[in-house]
Amino acid sequence: MADFDFSTTKTLICAPGSSSRLSELCKALDISNLMLVTDKGLLDAGIIQPIVSQLESNKIKPLIFSDVIADPPEEVVIEAASRAKENRIDGVLGLGGGSSMDVAKLIAVLAKGEVAIEHCYGIDQISSDRLPLILVPTTAGTGSEVTPISIVTTGKTTKTGVVSSRLLPDYAVLDAELTLNLPAHVTAATGVDAMVHAIEAFTSKVKKNFYSDMLAKQALSLLSQNIGTAVKDGQNIKARQNMLLGSALAGQAFANAPVAAVHALAYPLGGHFHIPHGLSNALVLLPVLKINSSVVYEQYSELLECFNAESEDQTSVSRAESFIDEMEKIIDDVELPRKLSDLDIGEQDLPLLARDAMLQQRLLVNNPVDIQEKDALAIYQSVF
Repeated sequence: MADFDFSTTKTLICAPGSSSRLSELCKALDISNLMLVTDKGLLDAGIIQPIVSQLESNKIKPLIFSDVIADPPEEVVIEAASRAKENRIDGVLGLGGGSSMDVAKLIAVLAKGEVAIEHCYGIDQISSDRLPLILVPTTAGTGSEVTPISIVTTGKTTKTGVVSSRLLPDYAVLDAELTLNLPAHVTAATGVDAMVHAIEAFTSKVKKNFYSDMLAKQALSLLSQNIGTAVKDGQNIKARQNMLLGSALAGQAFANAPVAAVHALAYPLGGHFHIPHGLSNALVLLPVLKINSSVVYEQYSELLECFNAESEDQTSVSRAESFIDEMEKIIDDVELPRKLSDLDIGEQDLPLLARDAMLQQRLLVNNPVDIQEKDALAIYQSVF
């Protein structure tokens, strides 16, 4: 067994209704003046108010920051951190999708006033401490609650990552009751996103390890066996909780064995066309799997076991093909779009996407097969 390092969130709480414990967790962290980071959609949906009432009834003062948007721009992070400092916040609660949790992580660091955001970009650039931090996902997809990563939009079409163990929260709370009203198309896209995390972690070229493999396989089993139910029966609490746990396990896996070409090719779709991240991953997943299969067919053969699919295939190559077929069936079953042309992307845009994908070298180095610009262009053309 190869040597490896592994780090993750200190405490993971997984139970329906567990968000009712948030005031208890705040007190354990000595938080009395909290910034609650979320988005307007959750605020308007009434999901935030019961939590605010719970906090206030326990003498915890919540300051709501709800200006988070998808692919959060740098100025939103700076504004939130400034407001946190002005109000002398002593703890941060991120509640929502990946964008809200990513912003919350950075606020917890920046509100200390010891470092500016431009000095945080990159890997292990944060040397300062952070405020106490609790993360609560309302989608089963990003796994942000257990990853040391925040992604910020730093230009019109560019995203930059902050990677630091300081971004791991004190508590991650998985409460399926907060996901029951999630629309089917969001459940589908975020669920496939989590599956991509598990698959890419399992085949990651650089830091794949025994522990991440174990998590990735368990994650893919939970996700593949529950995504259909969660999409079609959104009130199924068991399926929703299994999806949340699967997403978190996949997040733990890829936080230590990083994602690769699927994400590298997905980022330009979000940057240029504002396609949701999970859907972007789903669009390019199948052709990347087919390319990688020439090298990691034995690993894909092993992942086929996660689907509970009956297979008479005897060789690793044929079982790898069956694995890709199972992923295709899931994408079709949850009715995600398969073509870029269905999303108002023109054929003339494909070379630009391919060039931008090459900027994601921090991800491409993890891919089991070398992907050049011509390969990226061919992948986009295959799903156009």
